[in-house]
Amino acid sequence: MLISSTITGLKLFDYWEPWLQPSSPCVSESASIIIQLGFLAVLFISSIKRLIKSWCIHETKAKSRETAPTNMNISLSYKLSLACSVILLGTHVIIPLAWKNTKANLCKQEIAILSSEMMQIISWVMTLIAVYVIPKHKNVDFPWILRIWWLCTFLLAVSRVTLDVQFLFSHHDHPGLPEYINFIQILASTPLLFLAIRGKTGIRVIPDPLTEPFLDSIQYPKQHLEAKTECPYGKASIFQLVTFSWLNPLFIVGKRKTLDQDDVPNIDTLDSSHFTSEFFDECLKQNGSEHPSIYKAIYLFTRKKIAINAMFAIANAVASYVGPYLISDLVSFLNEKKTRNLTSGYLIALGFLGAKFVETLTQRQWIFGARQLGVRLRAALISHIYKKGLVLSSRSCQSHTSGEIINIMSVDIQRITDLVWYINTFFMLPIQISLAMFILHINLGAGSFVGLAATFILMSLNIPLTRVQKWYQSKIMESKDARMKATSEVLRNIKTLKLQAWDTYYLHKLQGFRKVEYNWIWKSLKLNAVGAFIFWGAPAFISVLTFGGCVLMDIPLTAGRVLSALATFRMLQDPIFNLPDLLNVIAQGKVSADRVASYLQEEEIEPDTVEFVPRNLTEFDVEIENGRFSWDPDSRSPNLDQIQLQVKRGMKVAICGTVGSGKSSLLSCILGEMAKLSGTVKVSGLKAYVPQSAWILSGNIRDNILFGNAFDKIRYENAIKACALSKDLELFSAGDLTEIGERGINMSGGQKQRIQIARAVYDDADIYLLDDPFSAVDAHTGTELFKKCLFGMLKEKTVLYVTHQVEFLSAADLILVMQDGRIAQSGTFKQLMKENIGFEVLVGAHNQALESVQAVEISSRESEKTPTSDQESTLITELPQTKQDSDHNLCADMSKIEGKLVHEEEREKGSIGKEVYWSYLTLAKGGVLVPFILLAQSSFQLLQISSNYWMAWACPTDSTEIVNGMAFILLVYTLLALGSAFCILIRASLVAIAGLLTSEKLFNNMLISVFRAPMAFFDSTPTGRILNRASTDQSVIDLEMANRIGWCAFSMIQLLGTMAVMSQVTWEVFAILVPVTAICIWYQRYYIPTARELARLAGIEQAPILHHFAESLTGAATIRAFKQQDRFIEKNLCLIDNHSRPWFHNVAAIEWLCFRLNQLSNFVFAFSLVLLVTLPDGIIDPSIAGLAVTYGINLNVQQASVIWNICNAENKMISVERVLQYSKLTSEAPLVIEDSRPSNEWPENGTISFTNLQIRYAEHLPSVLKNITCTFPGKKKVGVVGRTGSGKSTLIQAIFRVVEPSQGYITIDGVDICKIGLHDLRSRLSIIPQDPAMFEGTVRGNLDPLNQHRDAEIWEALDKCQLGDIVRAKDAKLEYLVVEGGENWSVGQRQLFCLGRALLKKSSILVLDEATASIDSATDGILQKIITQEFKERTIVTIAHRINTVIDSDLVLVLSDGKLAEYDTPSRLLERENSFFSRLIKEYSMRSNFNKN
Repeated sequence: MLISSTITGLKLFDYWEPWLQPSSPCVSESASIIIQLGFLAVLFISSIKRLIKSWCIHETKAKSRETAPTNMNISLSYKLSLACSVILLGTHVIIPLAWKNTKANLCKQEIAILSSEMMQIISWVMTLIAVYVIPKHKNVDFPWILRIWWLCTFLLAVSRVTLDVQFLFSHHDHPGLPEYINFIQILASTPLLFLAIRGKTGIRVIPDPLTEPFLDSIQYPKQHLEAKTECPYGKASIFQLVTFSWLNPLFIVGKRKTLDQDDVPNIDTLDSSHFTSEFFDECLKQNGSEHPSIYKAIYLFTRKKIAINAMFAIANAVASYVGPYLISDLVSFLNEKKTRNLTSGYLIALGFLGAKFVETLTQRQWIFGARQLGVRLRAALISHIYKKGLVLSSRSCQSHTSGEIINIMSVDIQRITDLVWYINTFFMLPIQISLAMFILHINLGAGSFVGLAATFILMSLNIPLTRVQKWYQSKIMESKDARMKATSEVLRNIKTLKLQAWDTYYLHKLQGFRKVEYNWIWKSLKLNAVGAFIFWGAPAFISVLTFGGCVLMDIPLTAGRVLSALATFRMLQDPIFNLPDLLNVIAQGKVSADRVASYLQEEEIEPDTVEFVPRNLTEFDVEIENGRFSWDPDSRSPNLDQIQLQVKRGMKVAICGTVGSGKSSLLSCILGEMAKLSGTVKVSGLKAYVPQSAWILSGNIRDNILFGNAFDKIRYENAIKACALSKDLELFSAGDLTEIGERGINMSGGQKQRIQIARAVYDDADIYLLDDPFSAVDAHTGTELFKKCLFGMLKEKTVLYVTHQVEFLSAADLILVMQDGRIAQSGTFKQLMKENIGFEVLVGAHNQALESVQAVEISSRESEKTPTSDQESTLITELPQTKQDSDHNLCADMSKIEGKLVHEEEREKGSIGKEVYWSYLTLAKGGVLVPFILLAQSSFQLLQISSNYWMAWACPTDSTEIVNGMAFILLVYTLLALGSAFCILIRASLVAIAGLLTSEKLFNNMLISVFRAPMAFFDSTPTGRILNRASTDQSVIDLEMANRIGWCAFSMIQLLGTMAVMSQVTWEVFAILVPVTAICIWYQRYYIPTARELARLAGIEQAPILHHFAESLTGAATIRAFKQQDRFIEKNLCLIDNHSRPWFHNVAAIEWLCFRLNQLSNFVFAFSLVLLVTLPDGIIDPSIAGLAVTYGINLNVQQASVIWNICNAENKMISVERVLQYSKLTSEAPLVIEDSRPSNEWPENGTISFTNLQIRYAEHLPSVLKNITCTFPGKKKVGVVGRTGSGKSTLIQAIFRVVEPSQGYITIDGVDICKIGLHDLRSRLSIIPQDPAMFEGTVRGNLDPLNQHRDAEIWEALDKCQLGDIVRAKDAKLEYLVVEGGENWSVGQRQLFCLGRALLKKSSILVLDEATASIDSATDGILQKIITQEFKERTIVTIAHRINTVIDSDLVLVLSDGKLAEYDTPSRLLERENSFFSRLIKEYSMRSNFNKN
């Protein structure tokens, strides 16, 4: 039994053996039968499932489909699939019919052939049926089984044609009917391949015109429909997708005019941020854990597209090795041309050309697919990072500063998308190495194993290199984070730095951060140079060892074998070249992905901190029971403890207390911003929140007030009136459409505060949380807000308001007195006054201040009623308020430009100027290194060609020839190869040195230029634009630019070398090469205008993403309070799409160009091959001809590489152009003028004189200050008052020369301040600004950044500004950390720190600009005494809304409409009842006694 079965098995084996031979066409038949059986089985199962499903569908559903009449648009894709299926069915029908006549040329297994063809006929009939029913089912996508079947069909067709070519070539036969049929099959299956990859049927369902309007209005809002406008890519045909001709309309527009953002088409739905964001969220949810892995999410997100790209990449890798495989056959043909048929030569040429065509086609598709995937992943990650930013807890925000997060968004995301692009190398690398070894084994036998060993030796060297490079990359990112964090902080507080004359110190500080980054980049680039030496020398190293092994093993080295091996080594060079880049990108990508993962896993605000109760279930709008809250959940001591609070509907609750007592924290715990340690918080109703530090969005005033709500004219106008904004809006030419600068920088503090109060009022919420809303407004405006807003429009609302003004407490239904994080007292004003525990301290300080004002007022009334003409008092001039004042008043500048302050980012237009290239090339050492770099690359190319030429010339053409001195031949080759490798080491080192020196120069020039720019530049330039240049553009210049520019020259040298080699054999090729090169240049010039503007637009559109993100992080609490997260997320997605549009089309434009250049190069290569085959025997040396083909294989790549490198360099050069833009900014006056330096004691007296002073912000604009002539006597206290918009802050800016006088001058102690350096001026003055600024670092560093004072002096200053005990309570004392923006200190405490700086500086002149606005009355009273005592013999200039802070001044200056209205002592100004100052005093007194009645 066993023997018989064995014999049967042997017979079967004998039967199947010829069928399974690799050289037999029967291999494809066996594979075909297996695939067809699988296809038919799956098709049968799916048909049964569909049938069962159709039976289960309810009858009413079928009827509902019939009620909506529709039409269908049958696309070209569907028609093409039907036509190709019919053609393929026809070819399989012909083969059995013609079997009798053709079987001699086919597989001898008749049963196998006929069974395979019959199954093919059945399969294609089923395919036709499946395709035919697609319109009936309205399928948008082809069924997956059809797509797999079409893919397998293409692979089978390719295998058949390949076997046919090999069979005909080996048997010297002519093609017959089966070969022609197989060729037709590959032509018909190629479109099906692209349909299978794309997957879209192109069928569109068009609703009935009668019902369409109703359906649209119900299902799709208008803006949604507009957003879904189809892009050219989305509706492109297969031919357009393959050739990228769907871009042609964009190129036509780009050639005719300079492209704008509106000219760039929309991106496809699958590439849009909305789709990618939702899909990425789904991928994260599939992880199923509390902290999902970002790596797994990225894998799930990208796997489908990566698989498609991988198929193209693998096909590309396989096709690229056909050329080296055929070279040996070509050399053999040229040697045996006399005895061989020309047909076999043409077949070899056809094999070369077909392989090159497939190679270029698939290369373009996988590169474009990888870039497209990068667009999708970038959009998904940025949107997710943004969403995370809106829910970060306070502790997380402090651990990740805005500068660091922006760095993650810009640099890290780019590196992750770069990794996705390189991922295809993973699929190509093993295939490329395997094919190389296969070809080497065919030619060199056992010698190929030496080559394999050499290859693995080189690759193993990557392990230590990659580890070190990864470490360097992490250090580069750490240092870049530190620099960007410091840069962001400096830009946010640039005004403070300039006023305090700290700009030089912080400039050096940033340069120090850059120095650390520079050192790590230099180490990384040195390692890259070593890697370049190893891997550029790899082909020489591998070939020397391989040929040496062949010599030792007595394997004959013929010219054909050597040339095939050299071509293979050159092809192997590609994966080895890519390997260091791949590992470098992996190192960078891993570091960046870890940073993104770390950020995405940061602690979030707990959503269940606040319990929301329906309004019909409770009478309390706010209820806190046994509440314990902390900003740091791990802290032992809570920030708020034992909080018990019940606020009934409609109550007005005032919250007061000393600085740092927990007032703002109490509002934060109601908002859910603080971590709840215990207790319950219940809120009933919608909330509106007004933070203490005004948060204003870039945009116009109306948008800031509406804040996403629909425009209701009546409600809007009522909100404007209630918030006292009517007069302000009248001042602007564009009214409420006036644009606000970044962070409201062109608005005064009072205006910003009233705009955000109006935002809250218009929101019509149920509960209002107002954090010190009256601190930034003057007495008159504060009273108006209190009456018309709190007890007007918000009369029926629940309002909790923090205030330091005691005059606003008596009207409250409930007053909470905060002390050390607890509610120390609560009750009405009368109840608290009776308790006599601590509240009377605050009230007593206020009453004392009020009494001092009233005493001056009464004493003035007893004086003369009417001033005489010779009195010094300046008569009041009642002038209407006509112009607006601000911290940096640029709104006047908007009268001419319809309310716009911040314009669209400037961009150069047209080609990048030669001066940009020249600047880049000559910045480092005057460009002296450039010639040496070119010489090194030229030497490398010359030595490499010489080594290959030597081997081709010295080796015999026939294996039967015996050549002596093979060792000498190999020695010469080795020396030439080593020489070429050392040239690369020199070139790589010089490029690294020149590139880094240039980037450092560019960075320093830009940094100094930005630091020296006037404040007007920062007013009108969003921080995001500067940060974008300092991060993304600078990163390109640091790590990419030098290589991009270098490769323009290197690729051109390589191309010239290839052309020189080819010209040695077929000089006739120049007849076709010249016109083809001209066409290539024409294509490049046609491409450049569009691509250049797309790259510029992409660069410009990135800044708004960063700016919007930074803005959102700052106002995250407000966004959450108003429940506007969805709207801000939507805006972020739109901004991402705005950037993706030019970026995506720029990527596609590069492929558009490369596809055309590749095909032209293929044409040149084909022409040269036909020449070689056709030329008579003996005219050319077969060995040198083989060498020419070896180089010619890469001609298409090199020719396209030249153009691509030039275009890519120009695109990257835009980063240099953008950095150079900010290196040539208009500068302020010199910091120091050596010939006009004041004495060290200046100013001794502190007398400030204004003579005919006029200030304007631009030449064409009216004056903001008009003919101011007065003198502030030395060692006196001068108060400056006036309505909003009178010119107070502008006067202060003029003293510090933030703005320069257009006429007149200012002298201090007789020295004209415009004639001395800015540093000499500002370092001798002190200022406490309205917006307190603190820097990340320590308490000591914030008080004394220049390190000029001893610890004892710092402690003395802290004690005087009431911060000594608070700092002593900290464990680290003076080294206690201050987080970014001083967020771990209250606003009041920050103002006290600013006072501490002034106390340390001890200048002769002190300017107080609303310095105590955020401080309670008691602390304010103490500080005023300290200021008076400490600066008793100094000049003090005070701008204040609290009248008591200026009532004790020696002189009071009243400004109105930029003119000097009054200037005299307070007592003499009060003698006139109708004076401006008198009316301010009356308003203050009235407000202090205000109550609800």
